[in-house]
Amino acid sequence: MADRTTSSITIGAGRSTVMAVIADFAAYPEWAGQVKSAETLSTGADGRPATVRFVLDAGVISDEYVLGYDWHDDESVGWRVVEAGKMVSGLTGGYRLAETAAGTEVTYELTVDLSVPMIGMIKRKAEKVIVDTALKGLKKRVEAA
Repeated sequence: MADRTTSSITIGAGRSTVMAVIADFAAYPEWAGQVKSAETLSTGADGRPATVRFVLDAGVISDEYVLGYDWHDDESVGWRVVEAGKMVSGLTGGYRLAETAAGTEVTYELTVDLSVPMIGMIKRKAEKVIVDTALKGLKKRVEAA
């Protein structure tokens, strides 16, 4: 069973505003530091992205892969690998959004499985960097809008 990395942050905006930024994959390279490109390949009946090709460079984890997305209104979104990369064999995660008095609490969960051997401590550190950078970038992006 893969270890999961989880972290949360509060963003001074409503859930729909936060979710709109999460769904704007083309803009990820502007705020999600490790994402070098993100291209929506297909959309679902709700108009939101269903599959997205990513190019990631997170230091020890660099790869290209396709994720499939499951959207649940403005409450959560989950993803999983539908086309593995050379290094990333599995990637599951999601954002959960909850209204608070201060805005929206965003919880990010991520599990990365690699096809190459890597010391667990180093892999978890890379996951933590990805999660923390994404949450801080998301907060900055939403609150600057």
